[in-house]
Amino acid sequence: MRPPNRLDKTSSESGEDRLIAHYFRPLATHPGAFGLADDCAALSARPGRDLVLKADAIVGGVHFFTDDPADKVAQKALRVNLSDLAAKGARPIGFLLSLALPTPIDHAWLQAFATGLGKDANAFRCPLLGGDTDYTPGPVTISIAMVGTVPAGSMIKRSGARPGQRVCVTGTIGDAALGLRLRRSAASAQRWKLDSAHKHYLLDRYLVPQPRNAASEAVRFYAAAAMDISDGLAGDLEKLCRASGVSARIAVERIPLSEAARRAIASDPALIETALTGGDDYEILCTVEPERFDIFSAVAAEAGVSVTEIGEIEKRAAAVGARFFDRSRKPLVFERTSFSHF
Repeated sequence: MRPPNRLDKTSSESGEDRLIAHYFRPLATHPGAFGLADDCAALSARPGRDLVLKADAIVGGVHFFTDDPADKVAQKALRVNLSDLAAKGARPIGFLLSLALPTPIDHAWLQAFATGLGKDANAFRCPLLGGDTDYTPGPVTISIAMVGTVPAGSMIKRSGARPGQRVCVTGTIGDAALGLRLRRSAASAQRWKLDSAHKHYLLDRYLVPQPRNAASEAVRFYAAAAMDISDGLAGDLEKLCRASGVSARIAVERIPLSEAARRAIASDPALIETALTGGDDYEILCTVEPERFDIFSAVAAEAGVSVTEIGEIEKRAAAVGARFFDRSRKPLVFERTSFSHF
């Protein structure tokens, strides 16, 4: 397959137009995308439905390693946005892609990127609707704006938590943060006494998030407040408490950990802070009324997503949002509660 800037150079299309047509027009399957031939996409917001909008970017050397496989980079870019929609109880309907590339263009990389993006766009039923391509003198930068939908007035916000509700998370916590530590220092696997399978499990959890969109409807029906965990459980729970004007009390021994994470933390107990504050989990954090937890957990399980109760929402304590306690009921104090760019 010839690269697009060598195709039809006598045509009136610019190199950028040819690049878009070659790599991304096949992904724009929604009729409102007009085959990427227009400046905008058009989506009809049906009566009784709200659009849910989200934009997130990932940057080479910051959110992914520059030698990560291009198809996995594409999947990560899409899935971090899908995760936000899952936590809002929304169904994805499409996305816009802005892609900044250095020159000369690596067409093998770009083809793999488009293949990975198309695979997930199909799997999650969210076609490409349009976007933009640009040159950058820096690393590859990918920004995605996701469009989803919910029944009118039903989006689950951060601000719905109330005292007495249970604090819940999907999946397992800390795998990606530990995977990042392994990616930066392969020798950590030996120190943490990890076998090959556990090592690769943690590395894969960092490389490609697993957004819990299968549980989005359960979240919409049963959760009172929710958000996805991108910057670390401790910090994101603090944000949810702040938005709701409440506090939370969390029992650390209840927090679900994978077998790989348990092995690592057993070898180095200080890693519990990495697991709880490191970020990139892309699990759902939510609050649920006590009498609704069992049905919420059952419905999520039917969708293939595990849910664990880890604590309780309390009345707002002065200057305190989320408190974490170990088995001896001693409060944990973190050097920092979450990942931050700045």
